[in-house]
Amino acid sequence: MKKIVILGGGYGGVLTAKKLAKKLKKNKDVEITLIDRNPYHTLLTELHEVAANRAPEDSIKIDLKKIFAGLKVNVVLDEIDSIDFKGKKLKSEKTTYAYDYLVIGTGSKPTFFGIPGAEENTFSFWSYDDAVALKRQIRDMFTQAAKEKNPKVRRALLTFVVVGAGFTGVELIGEMAEYRAELCREFYIDPSEVRLIVADMAPKILPILPDKLIQKAERHLRKLNVEIVTGAKITEVGKGSVALGEKNTVEANTIVWTAGVEGSELVGTLDEVQQQGRKRIVTNENLESVDHKNVYVVGDNIFFIPEGETRPVPQMVENAEHAAPLIAHNIVADITGGSKKAYKPAFHGTMVSIGSRYGVANVGLPGKMFMLTGFMAMLSKHAINMFYLFTVAGFNKMWTYMMHEFFHVENRKSFLGGHFSKRSPNFWLVPLRVLLGGMWLYEGIDKIKKIWKDPDKIFLIPPAPYIKDATSAASEAVGAVKDTVDAQSAASAVQSASEAVSALPVPGFIYNITSWFMDLLFYNPDGSYTFLAKWFQIGMVCAEMVFGILLIVGLFTAISSIATIAMAVMIWSTKMASTEMLWYVAAAIACIGGSGSTLGLDYYVLPWLKKQWKRIPLVRRWYLFTD
Repeated sequence: MKKIVILGGGYGGVLTAKKLAKKLKKNKDVEITLIDRNPYHTLLTELHEVAANRAPEDSIKIDLKKIFAGLKVNVVLDEIDSIDFKGKKLKSEKTTYAYDYLVIGTGSKPTFFGIPGAEENTFSFWSYDDAVALKRQIRDMFTQAAKEKNPKVRRALLTFVVVGAGFTGVELIGEMAEYRAELCREFYIDPSEVRLIVADMAPKILPILPDKLIQKAERHLRKLNVEIVTGAKITEVGKGSVALGEKNTVEANTIVWTAGVEGSELVGTLDEVQQQGRKRIVTNENLESVDHKNVYVVGDNIFFIPEGETRPVPQMVENAEHAAPLIAHNIVADITGGSKKAYKPAFHGTMVSIGSRYGVANVGLPGKMFMLTGFMAMLSKHAINMFYLFTVAGFNKMWTYMMHEFFHVENRKSFLGGHFSKRSPNFWLVPLRVLLGGMWLYEGIDKIKKIWKDPDKIFLIPPAPYIKDATSAASEAVGAVKDTVDAQSAASAVQSASEAVSALPVPGFIYNITSWFMDLLFYNPDGSYTFLAKWFQIGMVCAEMVFGILLIVGLFTAISSIATIAMAVMIWSTKMASTEMLWYVAAAIACIGGSGSTLGLDYYVLPWLKKQWKRIPLVRRWYLFTD
């Protein structure tokens, strides 16, 4: 039995474990174990949304058991204290884990560069717990400031300093700037009293981006009333103060440290592997440790300079996404005797959000990058986030992400504004749902009477066009329109085909396809109707009544609404739909989104069905459910 142990449930560890599980799912002689101290995977790139109360706390966590449901991966909750590379063992306080192949993906932790007081007097911002703690701190400061009479103390309470103007720091301060407006309204504080500062020792913010994008980012931050301090040597952080240069000491009760990272605590203790660049493990082109061929490194822990480059691969999520499948391939090659691949990453750029509605991005292909700002930058960021979430937890997590980013937002905190925010109670749709259902039911009952009276009469399918003259065919089509949509008496006087009821126009290619289909199924060579035409008409009439009843009682309303739209489209494609059909379609679209969850059977039935659905192994395996 070959034992593969993946240490760390971050981006690199999770993706490597998933790739290995898929490649080795039929190999019974391999055991895959992922070890992490937490039972969840954290979306570190979204921490700022929780800290500034834009997204729910649970939205940036994914249960590891959910990620690996149905996969051959053992999830172990433990904290490893040391690694015995010669004995091929991992040691914790509780037990020892043996391995044949080890993947180290323990990530990073903040580095404080030896600055006095920095670690003791700042809030770190590199974990789920950090984000939650900062969220509470920000709110506590406003709560205390609302009661504080001393202007100096109040000023310190309402001053927030973010040290580090890289991606993490800028995203955080941008989010805090939007959050400030909400808190000021809630606590009756003048926004001018709240001071937000982002500071860095570097000469400019976001140094990895082109200057043009940096200038636009700075412009937007100043628009949000954020102070930008660059080129400031941070000499000391006291309790309630930070020295930004020799003569600029800022009194602040909240100082957040995002100024840099280094290898995790465990990696820092590993003397048997070469390290460079703030405790990163040196690897060869196969991402193996240069000291131990059965030890691979993924994510932020990698120190590798690709051929033709002068700098090591960056510590960013895309690096983990590229490295994970390569490591999985190389481990499988070790086990099965195949050839290994060399790591040749091709990064697609970087992007940063500054609040919920604005961002800057430099994305594209190596050698061909495009600078994006505003809406397009945010669109690309959300698209990339959803793609990653789909690879990790499929439809389930992607759906959750869309809910908290686009539909369950408050104060228009989305790059789409509040246009798609779901805040209107569903009970306003109940009258429309019942009316729509009643109309379809009435239509069906009216038609079933005609079928009962004359079962051989076909009125939902137009006569074969090649045996009728144009005037006669149009006249009969008009009558059919009135039967299908209005349910008015067919005895109404019709002066001419063009004047009676105006049918909705249909593009020629669509009508030709429909005609071909009807010729195939509904017409005999002599132009008479086939046996199938009769039963198609009966089926359509029954469907109208069934979906009408379902809409009235509020059962499976989404399915019923979509089905009525499909029926309307079918009728339209035969040139038998009057303009009134537009009302049916518009009402059905409005009723798709949960109209049966209020005063309808969906309120009782759908929660029960969701429970049963989630118990199906295939559903859990492919994450085909919502929480």
